[in-house]
Amino acid sequence: MEFGLPLIWAALIGTAVALYIILDGFDLGVGILYPFFKTEAAHDQMMNTVAPFWDGNETWLVLGGGGLWVAFPKAYAIIMPALYIPIIVMLLALVFRGVAFEFRWVAKPHHFKWNVAFTLGSLFAAFAQGVVLGGLLQGIKVVDNHFAGGPLDWLTPFSMMCGLGMCCGYALLGATWLIMKTEGEVANQSRVIARPFLLALSGIILIISLWTPMIIPRIAEVWFTLPNFYYLSPVPILTILLFILCWLGISDNRHTMQAFFSAVVLFLLAYIGLVISNVPYLVPPSLTVWQAAAAPESQLFLLLGTLVLLPMILGYTVFVYWTFRGKLREGEGYH
Repeated sequence: MEFGLPLIWAALIGTAVALYIILDGFDLGVGILYPFFKTEAAHDQMMNTVAPFWDGNETWLVLGGGGLWVAFPKAYAIIMPALYIPIIVMLLALVFRGVAFEFRWVAKPHHFKWNVAFTLGSLFAAFAQGVVLGGLLQGIKVVDNHFAGGPLDWLTPFSMMCGLGMCCGYALLGATWLIMKTEGEVANQSRVIARPFLLALSGIILIISLWTPMIIPRIAEVWFTLPNFYYLSPVPILTILLFILCWLGISDNRHTMQAFFSAVVLFLLAYIGLVISNVPYLVPPSLTVWQAAAAPESQLFLLLGTLVLLPMILGYTVFVYWTFRGKLREGEGYH
């Protein structure tokens, strides 16, 4: 039990984070893309494509953060002080963005400031999430199971690159979501926008894939020693294939779903690559999932409650996405 429970909780938290990145990623991406569209009708249509989903998508962020707190309190106590500033920026940005979602409709025609809040909230939240990821990947200074670094240790070129990559990735997800969910001007403009963001994301994935083993020897050992090199070689090959599928999907009016789902899988593959690089560490390079775990009794008690609630959350998510399936035409909405 002491061996298996931390692995189960790590898998649950990892899955929650992956679902958050994908599900909230595309609606953050829609916000990032707002300035690329100039008409009021396009802005209304864009916001309406994510209106039924955006607040439910953030459930997975709560599950990931809450799960880390209760199942791995040592990791939580180290990660939070190490990354307080970008985490606070992310949370404040999500608050402003959520308020803009609700107030934009009632403030018309004097709603320009809420358009700005929606865009900047989405952009800052995405960038901060990438910075948190980069700050965690590059390693946190730990002494005697306590954070021993400074408040700006996360502020490095590597974490800034990760922040930029997250913004480009979310913008790609947002653009391909709009291709899939809209018609006319918004869909056509989204095709034009999606291509440079796909190129930018692919370039940043390549840079980070080379940068991490250069600055972190343990990651170089995972990917570039034998026989690991042979076992993990499908990851970059699949990444190239997904890039091609996404590019073709963006260009093909007949397969609007292909662009979005290939972008989603591309994102997931990059996420899986980062997980592979850091297994079994929860706080690289100091604490493994077993060292950071709460008492087995606590993990088991909380797991029982999670197993009851998780199917409800999944069921609600599937129900909402099925109910609001199909394309959203100009002038239609859910507000």
